[in-house]
Amino acid sequence: MGKLFISGRYKNIPKLVSDLKLESEKTIVKRGERMAIRLFKSMAVRVPAYASFLKRRRFDYRKVKTIKDFIRVPTIDKENYLRQYSLASLCWDGKFNEKQWVISTTSGSTGEPFYFPREESQIWQYAGTAEMYLRTNFQIHKQSTLYIDAFPMGAWIGGLFTYEAVRLIAQRGNYKLSIITVGIDKKEIIKSVKKFGKEFDQIIIGCYGPFLKDAIDDGLSRGLKWKDYNLKFVFSAEGFSEDFRDYIAEKTGLDNIYLDTLNHYGTVDQGTLSYETPISILARRLAIKNSVFYDSIFPSKNKLPTLTQYDPELFYFEDVKGSLLCSSYSGIPLVRYDLKDNGGVISFEEMKQKMKSAGLNLGADLHKNGIKNTVWPLPFVYVYERKDFSVSLYAFQIYPETIRKALFSKQLQSFITGKFSMLVKYDRLRDQYLEINVELKREVHPGRTLKKDIKKIVVDYLVKENSEYRKTYGELKKKVEPKIVFWQYEHDKYFKLGTKQKWVSSI
Repeated sequence: MGKLFISGRYKNIPKLVSDLKLESEKTIVKRGERMAIRLFKSMAVRVPAYASFLKRRRFDYRKVKTIKDFIRVPTIDKENYLRQYSLASLCWDGKFNEKQWVISTTSGSTGEPFYFPREESQIWQYAGTAEMYLRTNFQIHKQSTLYIDAFPMGAWIGGLFTYEAVRLIAQRGNYKLSIITVGIDKKEIIKSVKKFGKEFDQIIIGCYGPFLKDAIDDGLSRGLKWKDYNLKFVFSAEGFSEDFRDYIAEKTGLDNIYLDTLNHYGTVDQGTLSYETPISILARRLAIKNSVFYDSIFPSKNKLPTLTQYDPELFYFEDVKGSLLCSSYSGIPLVRYDLKDNGGVISFEEMKQKMKSAGLNLGADLHKNGIKNTVWPLPFVYVYERKDFSVSLYAFQIYPETIRKALFSKQLQSFITGKFSMLVKYDRLRDQYLEINVELKREVHPGRTLKKDIKKIVVDYLVKENSEYRKTYGELKKKVEPKIVFWQYEHDKYFKLGTKQKWVSSI
């Protein structure tokens, strides 16, 4: 079902890229609304778990005919839906072991990992959207290209999903596009650039942001002149600052920061949902410089979200009180699925109007930065990292539960309360590190070895419980070890008496 749907407009990407520039946003969004309603009705009939979910809530799917009806459909998430039913019943027609899947998993940091079976239609989804930016930004139809896939390989979605999509793009488009799957291995990234950098017109490196910075810094220390190569970068899994983008551009000699870098917004649950476009990067950078524009599009003044564009016919987003819902075809189809991400949706026309109201000249900025021919009238979605739930370190999530278990170890109970607050900071070299603020018991004066003991126990727990941390720790060691900071009992900074403990903090 999904394959037939995806292979329509996305079968001819060169034509789609051209047609999108001429379409109205209203037409595009209407297609998305029809997809969402069609998906909902199909799930109600063909997905046993979803039929049961609706029946328990006494919701009659036959009454949903318009998008106004659709927004009354009960939302689903991992707890009220995915973990309540068998894997087979969550799939189309209740079939799991009779079909062909590629299965990916979450890291399992909140408990039992959840496994998501991925079907062929999702490869077409990713390949379709990726081919659009690979042509528009990176001109793969004109240049020979090596894609260095440095996303994690294994049961996680990033590395293998990217490999599948890039291979499909190369084959169906007959592009001069090759791929090497190095995984999260800095030495292999550096070796690949040295070995093949002059054999291709350009090198695209797909990698998590912090890990790429490590690779670039290591390469420089080893005498690698990144600027000697025509490099481009595709990021995923977490947001980053524009200072980071500038740093990468300066160290590698990028020609155009709007065309040579982009970030994805994706999940294991549904795949690659959206990505940065030249105009979304421009809007983000303009917002930093223009407070009126910033305040008109982003609700939080303290955190800069990732800003991307999306095709609602593939992934239909909704903003419900600052939380993002998404509906999409997949191995486990999901409709009005609560991503548990904080963010929002902004229409293309609304974005243009807010720029104008803030005194910005969009046309002039597009022309000045050489991106006037890259604009599509697609809606925008912005996303913040999750609050009070986890922190993102080197693109994987660290959850409070694991740290909580570590700090309640018997050998620590005489010294600390077990309360903590964690956050990710950046050192003077702009490298990430995890800081864990730990509350001491009353009148405890820690000895020299306590910090070392706590760090070892925390690392041991993370290695044991978090598969992505375990993989990255094997590569980076001390760079992903936490920094332990002690605070006196009931200190107002993180442990104020009478308030709910915040396990995750912001700077």
